[in-house]
Amino acid sequence: MPDGNWALSADGLVKRFGDRRVVDGIDLQVPYGAVYGVLGPNGAGKTTTLRMLLGIIEPDEGHRSLLGQSAPRDASDRVGYLPEERGLYPGMKAREAIAFMGALRGLDWSVGRKRAAVMLEQAGLGHAIDSKIRKLSKGMAQFVQLLGSVVHQPEFLVLDEPFSGLDPVNQERLEALIRAERDRGATILFSTHVMAHAERLCDRLCIIAGGKRRFEGTVDDARALLPMKAHYVPRDPSPGIAALLPDDAHEERGGWRFTLPQEGIEGILVRLIDAGYGISGLSIERPGLHDAFVRIVGEADAEQAA
Repeated sequence: MPDGNWALSADGLVKRFGDRRVVDGIDLQVPYGAVYGVLGPNGAGKTTTLRMLLGIIEPDEGHRSLLGQSAPRDASDRVGYLPEERGLYPGMKAREAIAFMGALRGLDWSVGRKRAAVMLEQAGLGHAIDSKIRKLSKGMAQFVQLLGSVVHQPEFLVLDEPFSGLDPVNQERLEALIRAERDRGATILFSTHVMAHAERLCDRLCIIAGGKRRFEGTVDDARALLPMKAHYVPRDPSPGIAALLPDDAHEERGGWRFTLPQEGIEGILVRLIDAGYGISGLSIERPGLHDAFVRIVGEADAEQAA
């Protein structure tokens, strides 16, 4: 049944290809107005999950709701979609390609052409308005397709590995576009295996590995799964320092790196100062999303291998 509390919800989605369960009981709830990331290694089941959420393929088990519709295709004109497999008509001009994609979602052709010209200018691609797709670089053509997915101003935007193949300049343009769409009021769901983009953009995220959801929450929630690290640089270096530090301490960058104890670092510092080693430098390092991702996916791989 549709769930009006979420822009998108899914319960127990399963998809089999032959004897393999590519998606194995995925649950998702995406709040209205959020930027939501679906993270996972290659082959984790991200693309299959997105296609089921959009109604492109049907799940073998479970149900989903998109913008209040239990049949996702009933909301298709309110949705923008950039598939993992890119594709535009090579003989079509950039402005017409964007307008054409908008027309497929019900946007008036003349309105689409006007919006396309403005969007290309704003993206720094005004020089390519009347260029044929075959004349554009791969990255520029990909960005034209991205603009085509938002020209009709969708309420919900789904981007499957949108950063793949983009150079750093176009990656920045894409991040700016995602933020602009969010500020406009759109809900955005995107998949990626590059943690830096998710860390900067996502309000919430889930991590999929082996076809199952292994984590759901905020970036800070994911980071909190790992302990913080400390990097200590003594004023007077000595091999004897190791005896006063936690067991996992090791030399690194002219000092010592170790896991921060649950009781904090104060007791360690008192011992170091009392022993005469002093403090030349001290930093507390929070784990990044990349570290949490590696831990979560590694645990999933170990579970599957057991």
